[in-house]
Amino acid sequence: MATRPRLSEIERWERETFGRIPERDAPFSTISGEPVKPLYGVGDLPVDLEEAVGLPGEFPFTRGVYGSMYRGRLWTMRQFAGFGTAQETNRRFRYLLEHGQTGLSTAFDMPSLMGHDSDDLRSLGEVGREGVAVDTVLDMEALFAGIPLDRVSVSMTINAPAPIMLAFYVVAAERRGIGPERLAGTIQTDILKEYIAQKEWCFPVDPAMRLVTDMIEWCAGRMPRWHPISISGYHIREAGSTAAQELAFTLKDGLTYVEQALARGLQVDSFAPRLSFFFNAHIDFFEEIAKYRAARRIWARELRETFGARDQRSLLMRFHTQTAGVSLTAQQPLNNIVRTAIEALAGVLGGTQSLHTNSFDEALALPTEQAVRVALRTQQIIAEETGVTNTIDPLGGSYFIEALTDRLEAQAYEYFAKIDQLGGMVQAVKQGYPQREIADAAFRYQQELESGLRKLVGVNSYTEGSEQPTPILRIDPAFETDQVERVREARARRDGPAAEAALAGLAAAAREPRENLMPFLLDAARAHATEGEIVRSLQGVFGSYTESPAF
Repeated sequence: MATRPRLSEIERWERETFGRIPERDAPFSTISGEPVKPLYGVGDLPVDLEEAVGLPGEFPFTRGVYGSMYRGRLWTMRQFAGFGTAQETNRRFRYLLEHGQTGLSTAFDMPSLMGHDSDDLRSLGEVGREGVAVDTVLDMEALFAGIPLDRVSVSMTINAPAPIMLAFYVVAAERRGIGPERLAGTIQTDILKEYIAQKEWCFPVDPAMRLVTDMIEWCAGRMPRWHPISISGYHIREAGSTAAQELAFTLKDGLTYVEQALARGLQVDSFAPRLSFFFNAHIDFFEEIAKYRAARRIWARELRETFGARDQRSLLMRFHTQTAGVSLTAQQPLNNIVRTAIEALAGVLGGTQSLHTNSFDEALALPTEQAVRVALRTQQIIAEETGVTNTIDPLGGSYFIEALTDRLEAQAYEYFAKIDQLGGMVQAVKQGYPQREIADAAFRYQQELESGLRKLVGVNSYTEGSEQPTPILRIDPAFETDQVERVREARARRDGPAAEAALAGLAAAAREPRENLMPFLLDAARAHATEGEIVRSLQGVFGSYTESPAF
């Protein structure tokens, strides 16, 4: 019976191999900031591999949160969609469902993300451009018209105004006789990563954190199938972070939300099972897989050992994955199909519960139907043709994967220690620490591209050959005009005094720190108050926010 090679034998192999054979120039390594060794062996594994890795569905969940993983159920195929008016996006939702998508994921336009109504002067030229415009509960009703909300899981990517959009969604469903307890899905709500990376906010940090905790508390008691927050590393990575930074800042954000909820008086097991995560699937294949494994292990350990969670569901770090938008190129865009397939496979081998695959033309514009279909088919091919779902965690025990998992975990804890020294994540964000770390990483990456040290096919290498123009989706400017008229009509037709009373009640509740604002937001939604009106009502109490430069 063959024995496993000792570390000394690996070192002997390296000396003999590279002493007589010239080693080719390896591609630039992004693996946790360290050079990739030419070979990994038993000496790179954890001291106690069985304890560190475990079994799928068992603590520390390195190999997956469920015992059967994809042999029991495939991940949810949830393509991100939204453009123009609610009616237009509803048609795209139906198209995706007809072609085999199993969950909906809603992209909102920039005014909606920033808390502006479509007829606000700051919204001019942006309405419906990067997502769907939603100003009132009427728009939310139109967005999901004809879609069985009690049977389809819905995700909404919005953060600062997330409590408002959740209120619109709950009221839209209740008007169809569907109570909040029957609604399944996720709303992003992760405001810390907005200050860190995406830069879409409505309020200062502290009242914004209050709103997040209000949502967690309200959903814990009334929406057992709903995830009130999706703690997001995706946008941290899109802003230029490394994998280690994405892992560390995302998990520290999540642990901070747990601390806030506990300070509110909630029991950890009453809300932790409904917390979810959202990670990037970048192009460095093995590093991404290791990142997900490390994330599960850290979350399970911290929830059990630091916060005393006893319900095993509280320990399960369930996450959605989206392939890396920042890896897509406008040059030779068909290459993006390959990039997306590789990134999606990393998400699957890393054990994701839900997956969005980017469309090849997204570096140019919103995706066309053809590009969306190819993106969805990419997931279906992985699921049905490749065989990677036949066994659970097929890369578990790999010398390289386990070494990377350990290294990323260690780097995450190094960042945790630095953040704790600054007084925790909220204080670190106020001081601009994670913002500076990400800016530095993004600058280094760009330098590597421009120097040619890092290769990007079709951009700084293999650029020869003519390219055919790629058809793109163009948003009809009439959508903006239609939406502006729609929001103005909604104001004109509503019961004006009732709307004013609901907004006044919301502002009064905001002045009471112990008051949960979700019931008052629901009242405002029922009275047809607009998103912008609700935001301005809260800003009258909370104020607004201006970021200090982090460069």
